[in-house]
Amino acid sequence: MVPGLPQSPRCPGPARPVREGHPPPAAAPAPGSPLPAPADRARRPRRRKKPEPRSLPKTAALHPAAQRSRLPPAPARPGCSRLLPAMGSCARLLLLWGCTVVAAGLSGVAGRCEKACNPRMGNLALGRKLWADTTCGQNATELYCFYSENTDLTCRQPKCDKCNAAHPHLAHLPSAMADSSFRFPRTWWQSAEDVHREKIQLDLEAEFYFTHLIMVFKSPRPAAMMLDRSQDFGKTWKPYKYFATNCSATFGLEDDVVKKGAICTSKYSSPFPCTGGEVIFKALSPPYDAENPYSAKVQEQLKITNLRVQLLKRQSCPCQRNDLNEEPQHFTHYAIYDFIVKGSCFCNGHADQCIPVHGFRPVKVPGTFHMVHGKCMCKHNTAGSHCQHCAPLFNDRPWEAADGKTGAPNECRSCKCNGHADTCHFDVHVWEASGNRSGGVCDDCQHNTEGQHCQRCKPGFYRDLRRPFSAPDACKSCSCHPVGSAVLPANSMTFCDPSNGDCPCKPGVAGPHCDRCMVGYWGFGDYGCRPCDCAGSCDPITGDCTSSNTDIDWYHEVPDFRPTHNKSETTWEWGDAQGFSALLHSVLKIKILSAHDKGTHVEVNVKIKKVLKSTKLKIFRGKRTLYPESWTDRGCTCPILNPGLEYLVAGHEDVRTGKLIVNMKSFVQHWKPSLGRKVMDILKRECK
Repeated sequence: MVPGLPQSPRCPGPARPVREGHPPPAAAPAPGSPLPAPADRARRPRRRKKPEPRSLPKTAALHPAAQRSRLPPAPARPGCSRLLPAMGSCARLLLLWGCTVVAAGLSGVAGRCEKACNPRMGNLALGRKLWADTTCGQNATELYCFYSENTDLTCRQPKCDKCNAAHPHLAHLPSAMADSSFRFPRTWWQSAEDVHREKIQLDLEAEFYFTHLIMVFKSPRPAAMMLDRSQDFGKTWKPYKYFATNCSATFGLEDDVVKKGAICTSKYSSPFPCTGGEVIFKALSPPYDAENPYSAKVQEQLKITNLRVQLLKRQSCPCQRNDLNEEPQHFTHYAIYDFIVKGSCFCNGHADQCIPVHGFRPVKVPGTFHMVHGKCMCKHNTAGSHCQHCAPLFNDRPWEAADGKTGAPNECRSCKCNGHADTCHFDVHVWEASGNRSGGVCDDCQHNTEGQHCQRCKPGFYRDLRRPFSAPDACKSCSCHPVGSAVLPANSMTFCDPSNGDCPCKPGVAGPHCDRCMVGYWGFGDYGCRPCDCAGSCDPITGDCTSSNTDIDWYHEVPDFRPTHNKSETTWEWGDAQGFSALLHSVLKIKILSAHDKGTHVEVNVKIKKVLKSTKLKIFRGKRTLYPESWTDRGCTCPILNPGLEYLVAGHEDVRTGKLIVNMKSFVQHWKPSLGRKVMDILKRECK
């Protein structure tokens, strides 16, 4: 089983892994083929092109070549093979396990990322700076000693050397833990002498998914150490794992060897082997379940911004020699060959590739390597450094991480903004009101539109049906006439019908833009148009009735008011007293309602329908009484006013009594629209 992988009978001890980004050795032999002989793991001088792996004591792990034939072939998983460099069997299975739990079901879609997907895994330490509290020879040249690797439990003659952090050939800097173990097999980091507590820290420029850590020590592994991480760039820290030869005595914790899932372990705290010992930590060891690698619980366990190892208690190599006390020995150093932090860019299952974070500059190290970058190239309509939210115009449903269990991408869905918005936001109330079907609300609608989906024109604009609604010019300005259009009660400006652009008009006003009087109305002005006093239409400017074309033709003729239908009536023209009355007195259009003989005089009830001209006696439309003067010498009452007919009457009026008087000097004629226009024209000319 994977959780017990480091203690498997097929994997009795640690084996140094091959670092990320370097060519693997020969492939594993097929099942049933002869076992290859164990290779010598002794480190070779740097001048050799292909150093042979160093050998380990018998209690340590066998060489990977010897281990491979003892293991069943690992299942092939598309997309994971590139993540499995040739390592010791434990480390190789660990990488396979890490690829499986983090990208299960995702590797087959890496090219198009149609389903849940994950970027490639790698060593997060590559291209980044590793920090350590001390370095051997950081202040002055130091002497140190170490045991060479051996295959038995005896200790060979210790070797001693000098270190100086300022001298390239004597330096053992923290960066050596992240270089190539193939190109630079004899490089390591070493602490200052006689240091009991030491700290190694990796600071990342963004959030990453961390799956496991592999450390290969040159010195004996610590008797006590602690691995912890930060998810807020070093502000707070949480423990991952405690390591100790005795968990209860050192940390007061249970040992996971006894209690599965305990936070402390004694598996990797043995001082033997004195060099080449490994420490392996899997972030998703029990009790954590990796069924869905993007679940909130797994994210809490895997996401890191900083990783820190605290070396708390040094221990010496258990082997002894009789001549060790002959001269002082310098074994009081921590030394580490490799610090491999396996992980990937954190993209919530919405990306399969990543690019460098803006402003980040990788640390230049010798050799070629594939660095794990921290900014996701998001798919599934998502955005953000970690694809942690929807793209600006794709918020019609709530954002979700991809489902690593089913492979569902949980894509973000576009808002329906009809091409009039660049962004939208998710509104939970809109979502719930729609029955969890749509929750997108468009932001800052453009092109004179408004609404949740920019689905209607703004007040003051109307929909141009000749253009598709997605066109930028689909909403046109109303263009309502400033005089003829009405102002809506709730607004300070005039709005038109958004469906067709028709403006709300004042009384009697017509036209799409309210720029003229309706048929049957006249006098276009601030209060609209007035109704015509005609059975039909009238002139929209003067109000004169225009029911026939003959009236219009007569308007242009020379006026001649000689009656033709009644030869007994007097012939007269504008130069007579009657015509002159029109220039001095009120000019009215009246309708005779009734006449009453009072004995001494006659009273004629009329309805004044139009006031063409008034004098000092203010006359208004409505019912009034006319007082005709009798022509006693003829024995009749003149002029003749027949009930039911309309007349144009000019003069006279008694300002003192307020009476309207009709006599022989009054202008009285049957009403015709053309007559009204002619009189209005003459009055305008003569009164200037």
